[in-house]
Amino acid sequence: MINHTYKMLVVDIDGTLVDSDGNISSEDREAVAKARSLGIRVSLSTGRGIKASLSVIDQLALDGYHIFCDGALISSPHDGKEVYAQPLSQAAVTDMIDFAHRHGVDLELFSTTNYFAERETWSTEAHREFFGVEATLVDFDELHEERIIKGGLVTINPQEAAKASEFCRHFEGRLHFSYARAPAYPDVDFINIIAPDVSKGKALEALASFLGLSLAEVMAVGDGTNDISLLTSAGLGVAMGNARDEVKAVADQVTLDVDHSGLAAAINKFLV
Repeated sequence: MINHTYKMLVVDIDGTLVDSDGNISSEDREAVAKARSLGIRVSLSTGRGIKASLSVIDQLALDGYHIFCDGALISSPHDGKEVYAQPLSQAAVTDMIDFAHRHGVDLELFSTTNYFAERETWSTEAHREFFGVEATLVDFDELHEERIIKGGLVTINPQEAAKASEFCRHFEGRLHFSYARAPAYPDVDFINIIAPDVSKGKALEALASFLGLSLAEVMAVGDGTNDISLLTSAGLGVAMGNARDEVKAVADQVTLDVDHSGLAAAINKFLV
């Protein structure tokens, strides 16, 4: 029996759709396709930028608008149309670059179309191999004209984690930091740096309003702490079985983990 309560499904990528091997299960693909065939809109909501999300969008044959950069951007990647954007201020970007240069921090910067780094690192290789995104290597002091949607820090050892913590403390109150992990790299922190007051939840409010939907008509599924605002904003918030305890605590429902197609289980239980 079709559930007519929910007209939109919003889904996180890493740890929700994409498993520890970097794949989307056939069960999840089929469930998403079934939901779409019933007229349910499907949008992604991810900390990834547009380019890093394109392979997932193409695998699921999705169209329409998606939430990128932890809520800093809502865009239709196939035609470039934007619904909403909350980029970092130029002053904040300048100060971030200055701090990174003075303290030896490997800062990353993202526009709508480019992923910028100043040198090859573990992260640039991971972006290339796992996310399918090639870094544009550039002196950050030359990026004055670029609109930067988000920054990024990646920590793979205690030394980098200490530098990242110092960075976050320095900009506390001026910037918002969200921590995410990809199942393929369980010990690595991907820290998204976005403008204050940006969140997946606020972006969902903007997207639902643009589409003429109420939040009560939205089901959202996620696993990370950056998904808490998303799950609490949606009419039905579903946490993955692999989600952290604080995410499960705010969710309306908890499904199976990503390696057991928890998204498909949730779709089949609550949508179709």
